[in-house]
Amino acid sequence: MSSLVHAEATLGAYPERLERPVGVLDRLAAQAVAPVVRRRAAGRRRWRQWPALVSRQVQEVAGLSDRAIRSAAEAVGSELRAGGYDDGLVARVFALVREVAGRTLGERHFDVQLVGGRVLLEGMVAEMVTGEGKTLTATLAACTAALAGVPVHIVTVNDYLARRDAEWMTPIYRALGVTVGVVVHGMDHDARRAAYERDVTYVTNKEVAFDYLRDRLAIGPRTSRTSLQLERLAGDETRAGKLVLRGLCYAIVDEADSVLIDEARTPLIISGGGDASDERRVYATALALAERLVGRRDFLIDERDRAVRLTDDGLLRLDEMTLPLGGIWAGRRRREELVRQALTARHLFHRDRHYIVRDEKVHIIDEFTGRLMSDRSWEQGLHQLVEVKEGCPVTARHDALARISYQRFFRRYLRLAGMTGTAREIETELWSVYRLAVVSIPTNRPLCRRQHPDRVFATVDAKWRAVVRRIATVNHRGRPILVGTRSVAASEHLSGLLTAAGLTHQVLNARQDQEEADIIARAGEAGRITVATNMAGRGTDIRLAPGVAELGGLHVVATERHEAGRIDRQLFGRCGRQGDPGSYQAFVSLEDEIATVYAGRPQRWLASLATRTLGRPGTWLAALMMRRAQRAAERLHSRVRRDLVRYDEQLETALAFAGRPE
Repeated sequence: MSSLVHAEATLGAYPERLERPVGVLDRLAAQAVAPVVRRRAAGRRRWRQWPALVSRQVQEVAGLSDRAIRSAAEAVGSELRAGGYDDGLVARVFALVREVAGRTLGERHFDVQLVGGRVLLEGMVAEMVTGEGKTLTATLAACTAALAGVPVHIVTVNDYLARRDAEWMTPIYRALGVTVGVVVHGMDHDARRAAYERDVTYVTNKEVAFDYLRDRLAIGPRTSRTSLQLERLAGDETRAGKLVLRGLCYAIVDEADSVLIDEARTPLIISGGGDASDERRVYATALALAERLVGRRDFLIDERDRAVRLTDDGLLRLDEMTLPLGGIWAGRRRREELVRQALTARHLFHRDRHYIVRDEKVHIIDEFTGRLMSDRSWEQGLHQLVEVKEGCPVTARHDALARISYQRFFRRYLRLAGMTGTAREIETELWSVYRLAVVSIPTNRPLCRRQHPDRVFATVDAKWRAVVRRIATVNHRGRPILVGTRSVAASEHLSGLLTAAGLTHQVLNARQDQEEADIIARAGEAGRITVATNMAGRGTDIRLAPGVAELGGLHVVATERHEAGRIDRQLFGRCGRQGDPGSYQAFVSLEDEIATVYAGRPQRWLASLATRTLGRPGTWLAALMMRRAQRAAERLHSRVRRDLVRYDEQLETALAFAGRPE
């Protein structure tokens, strides 16, 4: 982190990076530059030399008392604030952190974690294999920045991990005189502000982004930093007193691929107002009209873009059906939009795949993690239409007060870093959008993970039968098994098949989200079968019970390929932690969603013929077709994210011209 960033982070009322519009030529240039940046970053000799530089400080630090370590941290912090991030000073902080981690937690940072910490401090993405200790690695960069006076946000993917990591790592921070806060859903304004006043704050991506939007609404349009600083001097009763954040200085994003890429497809919106009293009747009518329309004649469904288009016949049919209704249905544009959304709710959003119903409320399921997003709702009336479809009370439809995408939000940090187990597939996008280079960190111990060839089946029923047989075979040997599914419905279907086969198992999906960490933590016990959606306990280690390593370790089964290959790698990465033995295999069918949506009918027919007639070569050809379909899905989602960034930038320009925030 440069001295310039340090100065900006410690001066000013609300420090953040001012955005510059990114044009088409900028994006093309960034895509061309990304591979070069990665190679240069990964090939730096300083990464290889860094552990030795830290180790030279270890002997001196090891002889200090706890009180002396606290004093040494204060002294090096003063030097960092005065002179910037000199290698010698940073190495001393890392040595102090390593020593107190050993004393307080019984865990000393490995050399590869020292490299990861330096990568984070430089403002890059550290790609660290699952189980290599990213949570502990983050304390190195966080303590260095905090001692230098820079507010640090460690951004996690859910409230549980924010609380757990803050509590787990607090002894390290406390030993160095660094204060720690945590922000989770449901906290009031004063509690949030107090948490952000701490040196290091653990917070979810959703909470910090919405807190920023609320701050922007409180600040109002066209407020200069100077005037805000003067208001701060006037006391907490002013506009500055309504703010919770101290600005956007330095963020370390855990599971960076999920936060910066996967969740970046959906804008964050703060809404207000609205009345649901008269809306149920409108939405019920829209659904009734949609039920009377005939697919392929009146409307067409685009599975790839998750969109519905009314045909000319459908538009004429809709005009005839709404002629006697009058009122809101007299407006052509309004009625077409309502019915289009109703068709979307009926045909593209499915219970136990895209949402679940709990306590008469629709809860959205994150398609990339399998976790619930209970405080999120679909916009433009879609959420209310799903509620009516499921017979739930209708929530009020609100108007947007402020919005921002994750891309634009995280680009506003003065310094941004990230860590994840899967980044190389998205290195170009990370560089072009966030200017983040990726550095792959070697494992502490050699990987002993074994890959079995994919099994491809013509039908989904044949696939499930093979999955149950494989689970029974591995379970008979006493090995633990983790089975990954893409939806709640799929996990419960497999659960029924396992029960019928007499195989005892544990299910983890959005219905058991509160028990997620406990279920995953026990998945390494001998003979245990765990069926999980894509969440698969990200952030929670699966430690092998005694004797399991001798049996071959954890075996991971994927029952469907995901639309992003990274998600598959994350699932497979649950086995083989820290040099443990393990194995994984994928079971897929040509009737899986990724094949039916992203591969053409002729391709599926040829793949099916090949699997039936060519034996193992046919299976290889079918697996190749599935990988091509997966890459097509990845390209589509990347385009959606690029389109969102462009739309967000255009909207920002329009709002700035109108004098409105965001």
